Amino acid sequence: MISVKDLRKSYGILRAVDGVTLDIRAGETFGLLGPNGAGKTTTIHMMVGALPPDAGSVCIDGAGDPADPAVRRRIGVAPQALGLYPDLTGEENVAFFARLYGLRGRELRGAVQSALEFTGLSDRRRDRVSTYSGGMQRRLNLAAAMVHHPRVLVCDEPTVGVDPQSRNHLFESIENLKQRGVTLLYTTHYMEEAQRLCDRVAIMDHGRVLALGTVDELIERHGGLSVIEGELERPPPPGVPVPGRLDGTSLRLESGQPLEDLARLAGSGLKFRTLAIRRPDLETVFLALTGRTLRD
Repeated sequence: MISVKDLRKSYGILRAVDGVTLDIRAGETFGLLGPNGAGKTTTIHMMVGALPPDAGSVCIDGAGDPADPAVRRRIGVAPQALGLYPDLTGEENVAFFARLYGLRGRELRGAVQSALEFTGLSDRRRDRVSTYSGGMQRRLNLAAAMVHHPRVLVCDEPTVGVDPQSRNHLFESIENLKQRGVTLLYTTHYMEEAQRLCDRVAIMDHGRVLALGTVDELIERHGGLSVIEGELERPPPPGVPVPGRLDGTSLRLESGQPLEDLARLAGSGLKFRTLAIRRPDLETVFLALTGRTLRD
């Protein structure tokens, strides 16, 4: 559906994108993750035809370059910076974007009504966007992006600054679009979102793709060991070997097989007052690959 080959872009001496290659399958939700300055936004701008690459190519839906207006009509973009007009109503905003894609008359009215119903905004369609909450504006941003029924939809940080109810509605909307066969490119700084929504994930930094795969594959390759932490009821008897690090009655153990190791600990007579197993997740992978240094 989206084929990206050796994409490159520089700004002076800064190489923002350095040989990115991706193949996004039809109907999948693909996560593009990375810290600030990783090159995600520049990559997306080239993928949707808003920015010409210095080298490399992008092909959408087998139809060619997204810079071609005929190809770009197959793409919808819900940008992180809201593309809305606050003095227009929600209905007027969505209709404006629908007209940009050539919708007119009955088709336009039906598409606008459908997009507003889909995002739960029908009852506020005649209110000015300036009166909308942050979550409502994010949902309207999505309505404007999908009103023309694109085959490819880019959602760039779609849940920034929204309340839990709106976030859940956006999740359900994205999952619904996937069921309809829409190919979704999803960027977020919230790892739990990518873990819930994305079939595959690419992690970028310094303009390059560091890792690509399903969430489970990435965790297996880069997540490291699980961590067992517990508080013993009493110190272990003398001569009883205790793996890991024991500080008084506090035990910390890194393990590739935490359940088996816990069974062995219990079999040795140790009893726990409190116990927790922290398994690696996508955030663990992200930090392992991109580091813990702050990015501004």
